[in-house]
Amino acid sequence: MEKFSFKEHAHTRRNILTGEYVLVSPHRSKRPWQGKFEDLTIDKKPAYDPTCYLCPGNKRASGLDNPTYKQTFAFNNDFAALEKDIPSGEINKDDLLVAKSESGICRVICFSPKHNLTLAEMDITEIRTVIDSWTHEYVSLGTLENINYVQIFENKGDMMGCSNPHPHGQIWAESNIPQEVAKESKQFEEYYDKNGKSLLWDYLRIEAKERERIVFQNKHFVVLVPFWATWPFETIIICRTHIQNIAMLSDEEKDDLAEAIKVITVKYDNLFNISFPYSAGIHQSPTDGNDNFAWHFHMHFYPPLLRSATVKKFMVGYELLGNPQRDITPEEAAEKLRELPNIHYNQE
Repeated sequence: MEKFSFKEHAHTRRNILTGEYVLVSPHRSKRPWQGKFEDLTIDKKPAYDPTCYLCPGNKRASGLDNPTYKQTFAFNNDFAALEKDIPSGEINKDDLLVAKSESGICRVICFSPKHNLTLAEMDITEIRTVIDSWTHEYVSLGTLENINYVQIFENKGDMMGCSNPHPHGQIWAESNIPQEVAKESKQFEEYYDKNGKSLLWDYLRIEAKERERIVFQNKHFVVLVPFWATWPFETIIICRTHIQNIAMLSDEEKDDLAEAIKVITVKYDNLFNISFPYSAGIHQSPTDGNDNFAWHFHMHFYPPLLRSATVKKFMVGYELLGNPQRDITPEEAAEKLRELPNIHYNQE
């Protein structure tokens, strides 16, 4: 009888951060692709675009003028999904129709005054300035009354629904704990209560021994393709120290985080020689007044591309009706990323 192989045969893997499972079907990566191919358009952007709502000195869609900012620039989203001062209200009809009001604040952070400068092409000191801005926003928003979670994220590229090409991220601060964060809170707390240690700290110990999913590491951070990755080239940046949020990082740790972000975004761009699309975001402790000691600071990258710059992974069919599924194994994805140069293809 043929011996089972995780490299060849279908199997499930548990996501320790959510408790959910992903189906891995490595044999399917050999199938021919006759699905959709998209036209690849390489758009060389200028350093300044007079029609851009986010460039320094320009007028935004709201009619407000941007300052002539020189580094990062943060402002309240002109078309926010959440608003701070709304009346409270809720309905509950037999626990079947359940809804309640949700208040919050949405902010936008322009990473750089340059219209054509993504994180991958910024230098480490410039990325460090972005991290300092994230820290300031996390602290200032998190201390406000009725703000119980601060979600820092970036949607990069048209493929991820980014509405403006000027490199920027968003911050949504809200009264409730988002469901993905709530899942992770539950896993962190249950593991800490049982083992007296951080879930991700113990997970890193295993990854350090096996090494096959690690893409990059420095003194304070590890970039790896998680064992349970759903997206083809999904990665996670994990702090080696058990800290709860970005405000607890030392200057040296922030420098190392900037390097980790630089390396993985450069590798993404080098994979298919394009400005690689993704959704990325920081997961950290809620600002709900609890100590949240079990929490462990980390950052997710969820890119959609699969086989080339134009072939992406679709979450359809079984993924919508059953559970997530992937073909290329996390180990194979990590090897591909690990072997890519750390110098951006535009700078070689």
